[in-house]
Amino acid sequence: FVFNSLCLSVSDAAFRIVPNRLQAFQYESVSFHCEGLDGSTQWRGIRNTVGFISACSEGTPVLSCTIHRAYPSDSGEYWCETEGGERSNSANITITAGSVILESPVLPVKEGNNVTLSCRKKITVSNLTADFYKDGLLMGSSSTGEMIIHSVSKSDEGLYKCKISGAGESAESWLAVRGETLHCLSSNSSIKSRTAT
Repeated sequence: FVFNSLCLSVSDAAFRIVPNRLQAFQYESVSFHCEGLDGSTQWRGIRNTVGFISACSEGTPVLSCTIHRAYPSDSGEYWCETEGGERSNSANITITAGSVILESPVLPVKEGNNVTLSCRKKITVSNLTADFYKDGLLMGSSSTGEMIIHSVSKSDEGLYKCKISGAGESAESWLAVRGETLHCLSSNSSIKSRTAT
């Protein structure tokens, strides 16, 4: 017996965050969206390790939840969960009361792609010089507040942060790198993953 299946690449992942970054300033709004891999997917909600978020709009196959005023206590891992208990991709977000955040990709980056890291100050200024760190070690400085990692590989995975002189430093966020992961939805509605070769 063979199931018919639909496979989507990681770029079509079911879970996304607005704004599209892993860090946010205190009092910013953060929205989470679940998008089904096909019309038969039934989302139960968006949750973290504590429980489901209550401020959600009803909708199938799309579900949205918004934290309108985020606090550091809202930091943590978030994901979408189906009625059957299956989980989407997850993201570990950080809400900071500080003055500096690092803007980095929410979803894992495909090997070979370029990645732009941005250091952002709460009060926007021009000619922003920032230092970037990976796993606690200085990578380099940028007078534009941005750093591009060209043709990423697994060795680029790690904890990244940035620092602006006189303003402070960001929290650390994990940058994940992987091959092209395909999410496969079979006709029995089970979500599977495999890595393309």
